[in-house]
Amino acid sequence: MLEVVEQLDGNAYRTVYTVRFVEAVYVLHAFQKKSRRGIKTPETDMAIVRAGLARAREAHFAIMAGREE
Repeated sequence: MLEVVEQLDGNAYRTVYTVRFVEAVYVLHAFQKKSRRGIKTPETDMAIVRAGLARAREAHFAIMAGREE
């Protein structure tokens, strides 16, 4: 996975992508980081990333299976 961090007007924004699949890039989650304590991504956002990765994996394999037919 790749995380892109952008600063704008004192706010931090993050977008998490997966580059696991050669044929596509999936955006797993995009959010504004609001925590002022530390740089760690909150667990609630990490849960969204993990769920997004599971959905991306399912969608990707379904698309690839359709191409083989």
